[in-house]
Order: sequence, then C-alpha cells, then structure tokens
Amino acid sequence: MEVTVKTAEQLRLTAAEFELIKQKLGRTPNFNELCAFSGMWSEHCSYKNSIKWLKTLPREGGRMLVKAGEENAGLMDIGDGLGVVFKIESHNHPSAIEPFQGAATGVGGIHRDIFTMGARPIASLNSLRFGNLAEAKTQHLLAGVVHGIGHYGNCFGVPTVGGEIYFDQCYHTNPLVNAMSVGIVKAGETVSATATGTGNPVMFVGSATGKDGIGGASFASADITAESTQELPAVQVGDPFQEKKLLEACLEVIQTGAVVGMQDMGAAGIICSTAEMSAKGEVGMRIDLDKVPTRHSAAGGNGMKTWELLLSESQERMLLVAQKGREEEVKKVFEKWDLPCSVIGEVTDDGILNFYMNGQLDASIPAHELVLGGGAPQYDREYREPDYFAEIKKYDASAIPVPTNLKAVAEQLIQLPSIASKRWIYNQYDSMVGTNNATTNAPSDAPVVLIKGSKKALAVTTDCNSRYVFADPYKGAMIAVSEAARNIVCSGGLPLGVTNCLNFGNPYDPQVYYQFVHAIKGMGEACRKFDTPVTGGNVSFYNQNPDGPVYPTPTIGMVGLLEDIADKMTLDFKEEGDIIYIVGKSTGDIASSQYAAKIGGVEYSPAPHFDIEEEFALQQKVAALIKAGLIKSAHDTSEGGLFINLCESGFNRGLGFSIQTAPGIRKDAFLYGEGQSRVVVTVALGAMLAFEQFMGDHPFEKIGVVSSGEMVVDGDFWGDIDWWQDKYDTSIENHLSKEEAGSALHTI
Repeated sequence: MEVTVKTAEQLRLTAAEFELIKQKLGRTPNFNELCAFSGMWSEHCSYKNSIKWLKTLPREGGRMLVKAGEENAGLMDIGDGLGVVFKIESHNHPSAIEPFQGAATGVGGIHRDIFTMGARPIASLNSLRFGNLAEAKTQHLLAGVVHGIGHYGNCFGVPTVGGEIYFDQCYHTNPLVNAMSVGIVKAGETVSATATGTGNPVMFVGSATGKDGIGGASFASADITAESTQELPAVQVGDPFQEKKLLEACLEVIQTGAVVGMQDMGAAGIICSTAEMSAKGEVGMRIDLDKVPTRHSAAGGNGMKTWELLLSESQERMLLVAQKGREEEVKKVFEKWDLPCSVIGEVTDDGILNFYMNGQLDASIPAHELVLGGGAPQYDREYREPDYFAEIKKYDASAIPVPTNLKAVAEQLIQLPSIASKRWIYNQYDSMVGTNNATTNAPSDAPVVLIKGSKKALAVTTDCNSRYVFADPYKGAMIAVSEAARNIVCSGGLPLGVTNCLNFGNPYDPQVYYQFVHAIKGMGEACRKFDTPVTGGNVSFYNQNPDGPVYPTPTIGMVGLLEDIADKMTLDFKEEGDIIYIVGKSTGDIASSQYAAKIGGVEYSPAPHFDIEEEFALQQKVAALIKAGLIKSAHDTSEGGLFINLCESGFNRGLGFSIQTAPGIRKDAFLYGEGQSRVVVTVALGAMLAFEQFMGDHPFEKIGVVSSGEMVVDGDFWGDIDWWQDKYDTSIENHLSKEEAGSALHTI
C-alpha cells in the first residue's frame, strides 16, 4: 500500500513528524516502518512533550545506583548488599474502557519492570481516582478496577500493601489507575536492559503473542472520546499465573550467567524492546518475526501481519539477549516452567533493526531513531496561566461562616468517599501473601514491609492531593512530595527516593501545560530539599474528555528505609491518659480542604498553608522524637484535617479523645482545615516534661488527652469512637449499588 501523510495522521503522527521520518530514513517509510514510528514516537513511549522538563528533576545522588531512565525501574542501595527496585506507572486509558483488564494488566506490567532487572517484587501499591461515587458509571469502573487489581495481585502472589483513592467529578470519564511495585535484589544480580555482543542470540520468552493490545501506546496518547470504546483491541489481556511462572523463570535464568540483557515487552511490544535494548547497547538486531510464538495460526487465515507482531502488547513476555552458545541452557529453564522460548534473531553491529517475515525484509529502521533521547522529536510547548486562577484569587475565607453545629459537619466529613475507610476495597486485596507486611494489625502512615533475612524494613507510600495541585501546581506538587516523605518519617523511616506518575490533560492545551511545567518545578524543589532523587516513572497526558481535563495529578511513589524494624512507629493511640500534642503550627486555613470543597461547596480556593522549610524542620523533629523514644504514636494531618486524624488514631484500639480547640483560630479551620506540616503525636503522662524540653523552639501545642472511648471537643460530648468508626467504615459500601458491590466481591 502507498504510505502518505494521511496514513501517518491516521496513526496519530503529525504531518511534520511524517516529514521528519522520511528525512531520517532518506526515503518514505513502508507501512510496517510507519507503524513502528507511530508506537515509538507516541507520547506514551517518547515523552516528546515532557522530556525537556523531566530533565530538570534531580535524577542522581543520595543512594541511587543507576540514573533515572537508564533501566526499567529505579535502583537504590539499602545496605548489606541489597538494593530496592521500584517504579510507578499508569494504565488510565485501558481502565476507562475495560476496567478489569485495564487495571489487571497495569499491575502485571509494573511487576515485570521490577523482575526484568533481577529483583523479586515484594509489595505493590496503587493510586486511584474516580468520579462521583453516587453515579452508576463510577461504581462500575471502581468495581472493575478493584477486581482487576485484586485478581492479578492475589494470583501473582505479591501483596497490595497500600495506596490511595479519591473521588472527584473531573475523573468521571477518565479515571486514573496508577500502579506501583517494589522489589529487592542482591548486589551483583541485577540485569540491564541492554543488548551487546554481535552474534548473540535474541530470544523471545513468555506467553505467545496475540492481537490484544495492538496500538496500546498510541491509544494511551489521545483524549478519551465517545468513540474510544471502539478501540477495545488496544486493551491488553493478562494472565497472572503465567506471569508468576515468568517471574520464577527469569530469576532462575539470571542465576545461570547466560543472560546478557533482558527487557519486558510493555508499551509498543516487540518494536519497543528491540529498539530500546539495541539503542542502549549501540547495536542492531536481525529479527525473524515468523519465529515469534503466536496464538493466531496463518493456516486458519488469521495469521498475524508484520505490523501487528511489532505493535502487539500481549502480556507476560520478555525479550532476552543470551550469550552465544548458551541458548539451550536458557531454553531448558523456560521449558522447566512450561513457557515458550524461541531464538528469534541475533545482535548485529550496524545499529539497524531489520525485521524479516518468512525470509522477506519487511522493515529496516535505525534503532537510535526510534527511541527517547535518540531520534524521537522533543517539543517545547507553550504555556500560560489557567483562566480559572482568576476565580481562585477571589477567594475570601471570611465570607464563609463558621458552622454553629460543628459535630454535624464532622459527621458529613467522615463519610465523604475520599476520606472514609477504604475497607470495601482493601478487603479484596491479599495484603499478607508473602508474609512481608508489617502493618496489618499495627497501622502506620506508610505501609512497612519486612526484608526477609534482615532486620531492615521498607516504608512505602503513594501520595498526591490533586485538588492542591489544581489550586497551585507548584505548591501542590511540593506538598505531594512532602506528604509522602512525612508519611515515611512518621512510620520511622528515612525517605530514599521518588518514582512519579504524572497524570495531566492534553499537553497541546497551554493551560494544561502550565500545570505540568509548574508541577515539575515544585516537585524538583521538594525532592532536592528532602534528598529524594527521582528514580524514574511515567508521564500520562491526554487524561481529558470533551468536558475538559482531569485535575493535574502528579502522583508520588516514595520508598524509605528502616534500618531496624524495631524503629517502626504506628499511628494509633496506645493508652488512656496519654497526652495529645500537635507538632507544627496550627493555622486558620480552610483553603482547598475537603471541608471547604465538599461541604462548603467552594470549588476555587488556594492551596493550603505550606512552607518547605517548616516542613523539613517538622520531619527532622519527628524523626528525632521517634529515635529518642519520646512518643508513642505519630500521624500526619492531611485530608479532613485534625478531627479525622484523631478519629483514625483512635479506631484501632477503640480509644477516644478529649481536646480543646486553639484560641484565636476559627474552630472549623482548627478541626477541619488542611494546613500542612502538622503531625499529631501522643506522649506518656510521665514523659511530658522530657518531650516539651526536647521540642525546644519548634512549634507545638498540647491539645488534649486520650480517653477510654468517648469523644469530647471543647467540653461537648460528641459520642463514642465506635459510633464514628461505623460511619467511617460503612460509607463507601452504602454508596455502592448492591449489584456492583456484590458482583465484585463474589468474583474475588
């Protein structure tokens, strides 16, 4: 067929990009080659609209063992000859169309990024966003996504230990499904995603290739529309049991020493893995596509075409380069695990990817021209301040009256879906498989995961309040990093590094791109302050529908280290009579709080109070308090403010509290405001003096005492903790229809 600019545009390439491809090849590409460029130059693979700003993030330092972008996931040193490997990625568009498989394959894909480096995944987390929970569409998406995450993770055998979930109308059509995986690897046992050695065999291992997922990378690089449901072939289909076998086989084959390099076939499939491995090793490959195991028989008239084989995103597959002469050694391992393993080509020294089908050369492309940092275009998009900032500048807190019935407000607040217990969700996840989870019965701000064979542990978290980022992209992104670090510190850990999942609207919209640029700037500043370099991650643009973009959502995945599990700090009240303190400064700020937005109906307000120096000093002080053994619990104040913090601290042991609000601060702001850099701690009565002396000139205030179960605010009885916990625990279930709740739970 004749390839024209119209062909390129149908493949989501621009006319200018088509001309650039012709220039790089010195000729017009054939259809197979153009398909390869469409996948590799998609936003999802090339980061063409984001790479300029991503390069400004701190990408080395601290305990980093590889620079960001050098491998499939970040790798950091945790001592004792061990490294932690971690990454977060999005599967938003597939989940919007087919929520079960979209979410399931997102989990499978992120785990492959971990074990392709030689690490064993030990924990997974997620960050989820949906629309109004009262709507049937949201309930359907939520049930499908939760089912998909639970199904894949439970079957694969890696615990889902934590995450976050928010509900806002802007995510109605375009939910966000961000999945994170964390693994452990021994020093010297990592494998690089690099091809080297002319004549070395290129091997395909894992599940046979099918027609599912074709064009998934370019599908993820476009707005969601009413026609998107017609693109179901772009949604991959996963098999967690097959991936479990692939995990064990890959880790076993690494031990043979026969593996030169390995990469999973994720976005853009075979073309991506061959191009990236070749470009990194400055080599080429000759690939015989007819040797790729497929699920579709040519004899039946349904054989796969060259472009389909190049772009298929069928799951549970790896590309492996082995040492020449050791092919049988590799095959024997995969045969043991009953997995397809075929030599499909060899490494060449010319830098060219030559793809053959039945002896005929069907595509010939320089590997370097396809990849990020090589020939893929890099754009400098224009940006300008969003129009809605004018509404934010009109905000006047004094125009919002303080409610006369604060208890009634609290009752509404604790039942908001973004605040209430996510019990219905996490009960569907196996958090104990692998027996690494140390926080099941002793909750902490960040889940704590044991490192077996060591006294060390990891604190892991995902965080982003996108309403703050919407209000102020720069400050909001700083808060996202800071909250992640604060959660780890409150759990007894030292923050190590960040992986990010940057979810934004259409980058060609200057107002959306403003959000992106300023979020990157804020993220970079906070990461430098906390010495938590960015190890890698994912950019997901085009989270947009005809009604507009989602809130800017730069999700932060962070890993921290506990040198000794004995250092772990929990968030729950321990004993009646313990003294409750706020470490940090209380403010009269209700801006961008759940209280102001969801109960007060204030859509536009600034980000809450935040100062990076205050935050850094707070975290240093809390870490010192834990080390000195002066506090019995620590819980950071975030969504819902102080009142929700106190309730969550009381639930685990059925303990209540008696507190006094601070004079000079409006009571609703003191109880429900979300001013940052505050941690609630409890102190034994006999340790009060030592605690207060230790605090020095750092701001703190004593607000009350832990009670046996009753809740008292300014002398008014607000009920028992059990009554509040029932409201907190049952809110999401009460929102769900019996059909959605029942069908999801029945199928788990």
